[in-house]
Amino acid sequence: MHILTIIGARPQFIKVAVLSRYIRNNPQLGVKETIVHTGQHYDQNMSDIFFTEMDIPQPHYNLHIGSGSHGKMTGLMLEKIEALLLELKPDAVLVYGDTNSTLAGALAASKLHIPVAHVEAGLRSYMMVMPEEQNRRLTDHLSTWLFCPTDTAIDNLKKEGIISTGGLPSADNKTVCKTGDIMYDASLYYRQKNIPLQIPSNFILLTIHRAENTDDPVRLKSIVNAVNSLSESKFLFPVHPRTKKILTEHGLDFGKHVTLIDPVGYLEMLKYEEACVAVLTDSGGVQKEAFFFQKPCITMRDTTEWVELVSSGWNTLTGADTGKIISAIGNIHTPENYPQLYGDGHTAEKIMKVLLCQY
Repeated sequence: MHILTIIGARPQFIKVAVLSRYIRNNPQLGVKETIVHTGQHYDQNMSDIFFTEMDIPQPHYNLHIGSGSHGKMTGLMLEKIEALLLELKPDAVLVYGDTNSTLAGALAASKLHIPVAHVEAGLRSYMMVMPEEQNRRLTDHLSTWLFCPTDTAIDNLKKEGIISTGGLPSADNKTVCKTGDIMYDASLYYRQKNIPLQIPSNFILLTIHRAENTDDPVRLKSIVNAVNSLSESKFLFPVHPRTKKILTEHGLDFGKHVTLIDPVGYLEMLKYEEACVAVLTDSGGVQKEAFFFQKPCITMRDTTEWVELVSSGWNTLTGADTGKIISAIGNIHTPENYPQLYGDGHTAEKIMKVLLCQY
């Protein structure tokens, strides 16, 4: 079986590393994988050292799309991916998550009647204003294999009429299955990596990057006011240059109890998540990683795709409301029950079993 995998953003490299490692370590499967990087996100940290330390395979192709409007980026990806598919003629195209690269890969493949496998299928925020929501919904409807991380994801698909129908796999005969979350597999593997890192004690890990917060001066000020009001707590804030620039433009400063550091890599982030007492974030991935390390999380968003984290008590949604953030931090506690929400760490194996069984 020849699988062509399409990725375009740094988190997707971490996800693909898990499945690619499983394929490489099990040659008896007879699977060939070709990895295509659209170049959607240029990350200067993606040097050879990054790939070596993370044990991530170098992409076979880089389309060098770069940044641009959603329409421009997706259109260029469609054109270049289609040309590759016509040349390489893979048996299936595999995509991850909800980026423009995900949608472009799924759309190009489905137009050429090449079956699509979607890892992280079924996630919903039910906010169609989000580009990610548009990408993930459209990709699910185009896909043949839908690999869901949770029961909630499967239920979301059922509401849209996407269910396993049996028969030979195709866009009209779908296979929907719960495999667990491939990011849980990644966290189990990478947390074992030993890296030199000075880690403070008794701190709350803070991240702010989502456009709905950074691009709205009112929301951003509310978040800063909340954190500054919590002066008895220590915060560690790996701040992205874009967020830092916006904070400066609006004259927003944090108190001395907040330590700002440069952005950190995935390995460093895992270590901070493991060491902190709680997480305050607007990130989707960090919400889950906090749970992987059994750390309570406060999420500064109005909705989340990971609703099971909220219902289980491990995640509290506050939006950008100053009072709600202060209250949530003041009432931090670790739930007694730690449910197995995201699988058993064998997601890659389960995905490959399904693909090979139906190929």
